[in-house]
Amino acid sequence: MAESVIQLRHGSSIGQPLTRRDGPLKVTGAATYAADNNPPGLLHAVLAVSTIARGCVAALDLAAAKAHPGVVEVITPANRPALAMDPDEKAGPFSFRQELLQNDRVRYAGQPIAVVVAETLEAATEGARLLAPRYEAEAVQAGLDGADVFTPAAIGVGNAPNMQHGDAEAGLAAAEAGISATYDTPAQYHNAMEPHAVVAAWDGDRVTVDTPSQGLAFAVMRIAGIFGIPPENVHVRSPFLGGGFGSKGLISGPQLLGILAARMVGRPVKLVLSRPQMYGPVGHRAPTRQTFRMGTDSKGALTAIAHHVRTASSRYDDFFEPAVGVTHTLYAAPAIETTTDAVRLDTGTPTFMRAPGEASGSIALESAIDEMAEALGMDPLEFRLRNYAEVDPASGRPFSSKALRECYAQGAAAFGWEGRPLAPRSMRDENGLLVGWGMGTATFPALMFGAQARAVLRRDGSGVAETGAHDMGQGAWTALAQIAADSMGLDIDRIEFRAGDSKLPDAGIAGGSAHTATAGSALRSAGEDVVAKLAELAMADERSPLFGAGNAGVIARNGRLLRRDDEARSESYADILARAGLDEIEGKGRGAMDPAAQEHYSMHSHGAVFAEVKVDPELGQVRATRLVGAFAAGTVINPRLVRSQYYGGMIWGVSFALHEAAVMDPRSGRVMNANLAEYHIPVNADVPSVEAILVEEHDPHVNALGIKGVGEIGITGSAGAVANAVWHATGVRVRRFPIAIEALALG
Repeated sequence: MAESVIQLRHGSSIGQPLTRRDGPLKVTGAATYAADNNPPGLLHAVLAVSTIARGCVAALDLAAAKAHPGVVEVITPANRPALAMDPDEKAGPFSFRQELLQNDRVRYAGQPIAVVVAETLEAATEGARLLAPRYEAEAVQAGLDGADVFTPAAIGVGNAPNMQHGDAEAGLAAAEAGISATYDTPAQYHNAMEPHAVVAAWDGDRVTVDTPSQGLAFAVMRIAGIFGIPPENVHVRSPFLGGGFGSKGLISGPQLLGILAARMVGRPVKLVLSRPQMYGPVGHRAPTRQTFRMGTDSKGALTAIAHHVRTASSRYDDFFEPAVGVTHTLYAAPAIETTTDAVRLDTGTPTFMRAPGEASGSIALESAIDEMAEALGMDPLEFRLRNYAEVDPASGRPFSSKALRECYAQGAAAFGWEGRPLAPRSMRDENGLLVGWGMGTATFPALMFGAQARAVLRRDGSGVAETGAHDMGQGAWTALAQIAADSMGLDIDRIEFRAGDSKLPDAGIAGGSAHTATAGSALRSAGEDVVAKLAELAMADERSPLFGAGNAGVIARNGRLLRRDDEARSESYADILARAGLDEIEGKGRGAMDPAAQEHYSMHSHGAVFAEVKVDPELGQVRATRLVGAFAAGTVINPRLVRSQYYGGMIWGVSFALHEAAVMDPRSGRVMNANLAEYHIPVNADVPSVEAILVEEHDPHVNALGIKGVGEIGITGSAGAVANAVWHATGVRVRRFPIAIEALALG
């Protein structure tokens, strides 16, 4: 009978701009982040980290550190307890080698070389300083030049480093016009407001861990494997994250060291990374050098694109930025060839960082597209409209590209693109500043992983929805509760939503802009399941107004079941459960991608971003003064939250183009600006006006809810739009990012 239950797909919660359910907790300070936990008997741990990038630790002054009042223990490779699993062992594609004091080797600057545990944070900090390490240093490799170049076996997670369809060289040779240009993007480091932290407490062979996590199930399995305990003995709590951007998708070495310290000393331990310690052991976006060659026919239609990327990983592990991937998803060249080679550097291993591959690849692609339009004397928007792909260029599978045309149209109209002069350096404002307008196309794959959820309807008419979801600021507590409420036919105020705990059903990972689709689909399935079970009770009960409604079916709405063919005949959830003698009824659900749909469709979100910059003609100082983005991303669960995510992505795009870069000392291999004073990111004054337009799109193929991700797409169009606007303002094409004053040389 379950199949006869009809849910209102878009009820009172989905689509509403509700404020964040967790907002009051955050603004009042009641939200508990990992480092806010202080169990009885707590000790503090501080990492001692390497100041060289390659070599070995020759000596540590253990006596001085241990003599400090308050120091309880100093953990080094010499006394570290044995682990059940080699930390250099990789358990799968989402696994990285970690530094857990397995030896005295130094693989990068900032690597943990000891852990000091003390009664106070101050004592632990001083104890770490007193270790005064001495090193045997070796020569380092810190840049893309001067190292052995090789072709990696895979880029990203299992993607081929080289791909092609058609004959790119023939297409370039036959072109009427063409360009060749090389673009450099720097290393970038995760700088979430909340640094990585852990509070760990052992009880025999059971451990409770408070730590920020974008992937609770991954964290549980890694902890269990390292310490040789059953997964059910690991309890990870992560109700709130102060940002993640990919760096908290997998539990890091420092977090595991905090858990190790707690086990070794037999008391709860807190370990929080300092801001400089974020530049090393918890991942980063690798630098790239990207060369584009493009050709067009006499009418401006692309004949070929060749895209080569050089990137880097660490000496000891593999993660290669998949920057070429975006080139296969946007423009309809009959021949596209992408290649990747790499070098190994004395750094920590790169990892997933917001829009991994797409962010670095798209700023180069969108700059090259503008250069091609410039060579043809065409308006950049006209050139994109001439060449955007209506089917996936690589696979031939269709995607919802019609929405992209609408994004172009709505974004251009809102920005006022019409009438933009083609020639650069043609516009000035009332203060004499050079004004430039640029644009970029935005895209990101519509991903989905696997998840589970549980839904409960109670006799009092309320409901519970549970899944181990992760809210790192994107609003998951609110959006997922909206989905759960509609699937259960309840007002959202009648829903108790539980998330952020590994004891709850596995919600997958909050990454790839897939979390709402993944966890939301599981919650929808669980809600439908519990309503179907409730309907079976009512339709089989002669005392119910719904008795015998099996063929007609029922609808769930506002805590009641109504006959689909006669809504006057209805009954409340509370009455159905009370008559059945039940306090509650439970449903379970799963969410997963549809393999058949994946096989037949190429699934992406799309958008277009338009940017205005102003440049001081004497100083070369650049300001992004206005951004307008139009995005199509399927069903919008909460427009308030979606706009917030677009704003964040667009601001990161400004950061990518104008501000953000790790400065590496080529002699020492150290990041010289490992702090938020010198690692520049935009502040409010840097982005005075941002507008995000939600373009309506209904895509029935991505998942049952039609949801696509919005967290990362905003970067992909914005960085290129800003870079192109700088060219339009100045007439200087800068191909090294971020764009520096000295690179403009306006004169």
